[in-house]
Amino acid sequence: MVRTGLSALLIIGTWATAGLTQASAADPSTTATEAPASAGLLAAMQKDLGLTKSQAEARLTAEKSATALQSTAREAAGASFGGAWFDAGSGKLTVAVTDDASARSVRATGAQTRLVTHTARQLDAAKARIDALTAPRGVSSWHVDPQANSVVVNVVAPERDDNDVRAFLAKARQTGPVTVRQTAQAPRTFAAGTVGGDPFYTGNVRCSIGFSVHGGFVTAGHCGRAGQEVRGWDGSGIGNIQGSSFPDNDYGWVNVGSGWWTVPVVLGWGTVSDQLVRGSNEAPIGASICRSGSTSHWHCGNVLAKNETVNYSEGAVHQMTKTSVCAEPGDSGGSFISGDQAQGVTSGGWGNCSGGGETWHQPINEILNRYGLTLHTA
Repeated sequence: MVRTGLSALLIIGTWATAGLTQASAADPSTTATEAPASAGLLAAMQKDLGLTKSQAEARLTAEKSATALQSTAREAAGASFGGAWFDAGSGKLTVAVTDDASARSVRATGAQTRLVTHTARQLDAAKARIDALTAPRGVSSWHVDPQANSVVVNVVAPERDDNDVRAFLAKARQTGPVTVRQTAQAPRTFAAGTVGGDPFYTGNVRCSIGFSVHGGFVTAGHCGRAGQEVRGWDGSGIGNIQGSSFPDNDYGWVNVGSGWWTVPVVLGWGTVSDQLVRGSNEAPIGASICRSGSTSHWHCGNVLAKNETVNYSEGAVHQMTKTSVCAEPGDSGGSFISGDQAQGVTSGGWGNCSGGGETWHQPINEILNRYGLTLHTA
């Protein structure tokens, strides 16, 4: 049940501790970082990504190596760095570079390379100039795509011939290399009206908890304003929103008190096993990623883009990560996790978990840095 799940996250702090103690007793040489992926996570990856168990295990191992390699490979690329992504086919990190000498240096680190025309710095500058424009509703989002070596502008398909959209695209193309793609629907946030038995409420809005931090938890900024009271599934007070930003950003954090406390767990809601959180290393583009939320529970997909600007009706939100994971109203603020590494909190998207869609999250490390918070890890 939903109520039981929330209790596992915020109240039964001894549950996670007991589990870690048992693991240590069974094998004193096993450290937390060496623990295998949970059966629930592997099952979700098999269901949502069409993988076998062995394929899911191999992919998680490869993604962990690629994540660890990112900074070294970027340093080797130097000024010619054009972006990086995880190639699921080869199981390796691929780095875009603009010259052969840099490519050789990057390959020496163990990463693959692709020669491109534009550096990441050039593409980021073009995106920044697009960020300064005012986007019409028919423009869904835009981001730097290292594989396309351009800035991708996503247009809502029914609005592609709108005069305002065409004018925006004309201005966008003047900033640098731009590729236009179509999306089925406009993005929206995933908050919902009050429904009994779900995780937390601010006023008449229901949202989902993201990740435990020391002293509280992080969630989406559109779920409430600073100072608002936050109530749990049973109507009792959890704490208050200590900080909130939306639009421009979509993050906030809540302090925990009144008998509530936190544990480093992402809930499986009875669909999969609960997942312990062990860190917040950022997964590369192309890596698998899963999401937990109070409405649609646990679903998985891939990282599609980073540093994307999302054009909600309330205003643009910057530095978002786009994924192929579905979500539904009430999932806002919920956890995005890759393996056992926290990635971000659910912001919004389009579609649903019956017909599919895309969902954005606000990266966790940005939230921690903004408010000076420390992630609660196992």
